[in-house]
Amino acid sequence: MNRRTTSAALMLAGILLLALNLRPAAVSVGPVLPDVGSSLDMSATVASLLTALPVLAFSAFGAIAPWVARTFGIHRATLLSLFAVAVGLFSRSLAANEWIFLALSAVALAGMAVANVLLPSLVKRHFPQRVGVVTALYSTVSALSMTLALVLTVPISHADGGWRTGLAVWGVYAVVAAMPWLGLMRHDRSTPPPAKSVRLVDVARTPLGLGLAAFFGLQSLQAYAVFGWFPSLWRGSGFSAGEAGLLVGLVSATAVPLSLIVPAAAAWRRDPRPILLTTIAGFPLGYLCVLVAPHALAIPAALLIGVGTLTFPLCLVMIGLRSRDHETTAALSAVVQSLGYLLAAAGPFAFGLLHTATDGWTAPVLMLMVLTVPLGALALYIGRPLLVEQQLARRHPRPATGSAGSAGSAGSAETVEDTEEPAADEPSGT
Repeated sequence: MNRRTTSAALMLAGILLLALNLRPAAVSVGPVLPDVGSSLDMSATVASLLTALPVLAFSAFGAIAPWVARTFGIHRATLLSLFAVAVGLFSRSLAANEWIFLALSAVALAGMAVANVLLPSLVKRHFPQRVGVVTALYSTVSALSMTLALVLTVPISHADGGWRTGLAVWGVYAVVAAMPWLGLMRHDRSTPPPAKSVRLVDVARTPLGLGLAAFFGLQSLQAYAVFGWFPSLWRGSGFSAGEAGLLVGLVSATAVPLSLIVPAAAAWRRDPRPILLTTIAGFPLGYLCVLVAPHALAIPAALLIGVGTLTFPLCLVMIGLRSRDHETTAALSAVVQSLGYLLAAAGPFAFGLLHTATDGWTAPVLMLMVLTVPLGALALYIGRPLLVEQQLARRHPRPATGSAGSAGSAGSAETVEDTEEPAADEPSGT
């Protein structure tokens, strides 16, 4: 095995281990929130803030990820993000009061937010001809870690006598994931700084940047509303707390095998829009099952909604394919995730308001169903052969930053669909 192959393997391992840490800090609290609240005498206000903290942290801290990468180097920034995740997860399990728990949760989520934004850029930089395949791999790992955190946090807590162990155990992921990045930091020493950084405000003013952000926000809104409220919905339909938790776990688990196939297939197709629309259709079909027979059709509903959640890795693929170089990809990723998560924060809140106002589940579920219409319309736009650099150039002409053969532009900006050539993967900067 030559040096380049070894370096590529180490980079892929680092990316996949990093993906293990994209969700546990956000979803592991939910299953044990009653225990945490009781132990720390947590008020309803702090509990509500804690449930909204992931999307707020992803929005706020995701916006600074490109700056962190430029300041420290993208590989050192990745290592720092894992350090923040580990410190936050281990420390919050020792928290003595609700505000310390909240603050340390924010530390862990800040690390996750930076990693969320940097991952597409890392893939674009080191595997430019395999954006779809590598995104599919790390999306599958991320979905698997989310499922494990949802399903295993409670059993681990019960086995060891408390929620503190159940939450702290996920910090081990971050420690393990940091190992390859200790070696990968050397890439930053050999990487010249970009000739001109891409400003987030410029990307946010492009139709593609806004379209991807709206798409990301609406799909995240669906997911967070489901993961936040459907356990209660299913419990109200006659399921026990454990059964409702398993149904939510099924929603997440459905995406695990499909994440390995669907994003890569979308990247390889000249027109990914049929895949985007088929995936989105899982949401309204699942909600229809919930409305018609929430108990009898609970499993089909969970499976169909799980298909809908594949819009998350599909959006990550689109971020990589709609930009030429890793610097622009980082800026586009930051804009999409920061604005998108800000929009997504309204989902669980609006769902809860409608549930309270109507004392039922029909109105909030119908709200989610209606919101799949603009999601589909946005899919038709982001699936077009566009590049954010083209739209930036119309506003601020500047020298091209990517080569004609880069992923995301198969020879020219007009044939951007041909984003992945069957060439060997070789990380840059080796």
